[in-house]
Amino acid sequence: MKIVHIITRLILGGAQENTLITCKLLAQRGHDVTLITGPATGPEGELFNQTKNQKYDVIVVPKLIRAICPLYDTLSYHQIKKYLKHLQPDIVHTHSAKAGILGRFAGYGLKGKWGGNLPAVVHTIHGLAFHRYQSETLNKFYIGIEKAAAKRTDFFISVADAMTAQASAAGIGQPEQFRTAYSAIEEENFLQPILQERKKDFRRKYEIPKAAIVLVTIARLFMLKGHKYIIESSRRLAKRFDNAVWLFVGDGNLAEHFKKQVRELGLADKIKFTGLLPPSQIPLAIQSSDILVHCSLREGLARALPQAMLCGKPAVSFDVDGAKEVVNENTGRLIEPKNVQQLTKACAELIEDKDLRNKLGETGRESVKEKFAPETMVDTIEAVYQKLLQK
Repeated sequence: MKIVHIITRLILGGAQENTLITCKLLAQRGHDVTLITGPATGPEGELFNQTKNQKYDVIVVPKLIRAICPLYDTLSYHQIKKYLKHLQPDIVHTHSAKAGILGRFAGYGLKGKWGGNLPAVVHTIHGLAFHRYQSETLNKFYIGIEKAAAKRTDFFISVADAMTAQASAAGIGQPEQFRTAYSAIEEENFLQPILQERKKDFRRKYEIPKAAIVLVTIARLFMLKGHKYIIESSRRLAKRFDNAVWLFVGDGNLAEHFKKQVRELGLADKIKFTGLLPPSQIPLAIQSSDILVHCSLREGLARALPQAMLCGKPAVSFDVDGAKEVVNENTGRLIEPKNVQQLTKACAELIEDKDLRNKLGETGRESVKEKFAPETMVDTIEAVYQKLLQK
């Protein structure tokens, strides 16, 4: 098959990692794959370098940016359409909000130009632009755009069943157009044990005592990621557990705000900040910790949850979107969003009980190993393509 994937930016993020894994495996399986993307700019870090020395082609559309800009968006739309006309793919597969809209309109507008009902248009829902934490007016705007794009979409792939449910509830697409393919993780990096000496060095770098119980959070320091609830919980727990330390992995526009808050609360020796870490360091950060805490208020399905489980670590998560599809009483603790009391109780239970941590971690590893394997995801995607081309 000739396949074109389109994504807005190759910054550090789950949608981007998912797309790169998909392109890599499809190309290795002998398909003709091209990836169209915008410039990989932003404080989040970039993944563009991972496209080098792969078996697929990459095209950069200079004006394809995240923010809405009528001029740039129009230019990008016409460029994408021009590239699609030249490539004449069987499949156009889009990711992320901006590329998802422009790519689907461009791909669908070319249907039948090079035979049959080609190209077939597929969109992966990694997350939805509308949510309860923004204005009703803005949500109506995003839902309206997504409904229009859905009419130009042959099939949807969701990274969690929750995404299908939310899209369907908003009137986007038809039930028979959806299939879930959990967002793949390069599992070997997480399953392979890391030498104790490397973990000791990692802890030493961030001045974490050898005997500390480390609660790690991997998320941008950004609104709606829930760090404020973790800080409040840590304030309560630090009085009870002298050996507990919290580790924030990531960067973002709220970094200085949280660092200042931590200092003012007298928690500077309890809450450590690593800043931005490259993807290759995430397995080390998790394996050097004991518990993953994830308090994002909106997320398709946070990759940090199965990543922690692959490392044999229990996860504490707010019950949002797809979290319940991996976190349960056998793999961690699922708690009510914004409920600091429940968060504190769940963390205390795991800090106190090493045997429970180990038991939940082992169960978690077995539960996600096959579900999040790259081969599993790409098998599902490839089957969707074949079904569409047989119509």
